[in-house]
Amino acid sequence: MMHESLKDFFKGFHHDAHPMAMLAAAVASLSAFYHDNLDVENPADRKLAAIRLIAKMPTIAAACYRYSIGWPFRYPRNNLEYVDRFLHMMFEVPSEPLQMSPVAAKALDLLFILHADHEQNASTSTVRLVGSTGANPYASVAAGITALWGPAHGGANEAVLKMLEEIGTPDNVESAVLRAKDKNDSFRLMGFGHRVYKNFDPRAKIIREMCHKVLAELGVNDPLLDVAMKLEEAALKDDYFVERKLYPNVDFYSGIIYKALGIPTEMFTVMFAIARTAGWIAHWIEQHETPGARIGRPRQIYTGHDVRDYVAAGKR
Repeated sequence: MMHESLKDFFKGFHHDAHPMAMLAAAVASLSAFYHDNLDVENPADRKLAAIRLIAKMPTIAAACYRYSIGWPFRYPRNNLEYVDRFLHMMFEVPSEPLQMSPVAAKALDLLFILHADHEQNASTSTVRLVGSTGANPYASVAAGITALWGPAHGGANEAVLKMLEEIGTPDNVESAVLRAKDKNDSFRLMGFGHRVYKNFDPRAKIIREMCHKVLAELGVNDPLLDVAMKLEEAALKDDYFVERKLYPNVDFYSGIIYKALGIPTEMFTVMFAIARTAGWIAHWIEQHETPGARIGRPRQIYTGHDVRDYVAAGKR
């Protein structure tokens, strides 16, 4: 999709539309843009579609962000690596070249790698279920994007920042921890523990190191980042969290890194979608290469009445 097509496409959105809404719609529209020459049963066509999706996702994502703030779109610079190219499309302005710290690109590259795939999570299962019907990869990935949007899935790192904003200052961390341990208090610490990992999330160990490196090298002065670091320290030492293995997870650290890099909160889930596209499309291709693959059909258990006598409508 050319930039001119993107410009025309985004005219249908208000500038305050959520970037994830624009991203899902734009990716779904690729189905129409490339429909005539896509045969999902052709391996060469599948590979080309995969390349297009992985290549175009950062371009569309950056366009979503720039449209939302009223900036002109930037064309991708093919002399740059994948992550650097994306950062330039996000932040470069016509009046001067963008000077990015190498640690910023390295941190974002690490996040993209660690987020690329992670078992049969909600969005990946969505892509596979839609893909099992024979739907094209653009429609399948667009469905994955909408599944990822939910705060219980891809929006978790966004919830971390909202929690930090609620805590407010480092001085409030101790009381926030006490509130989190109170079963009668609705306050919860976001970004701690994991549905699958009952010990420290192995991805979080890697991201934690990079998170501290980013904060040290960029020297970002942000009170919320101070809150995050004090909260991390408190949780790792508190017996309540240690005994329950409620360690900071990948969402906790990724949200902090994104904020330190100047990426707005509403773009956090979009960043996740860029990374996860590689995993989604890999699953979609795997489906079509698996002999005897059939349409997905989850089963359900009926728990209603066994037998009910029919009563005519006039006698009810």
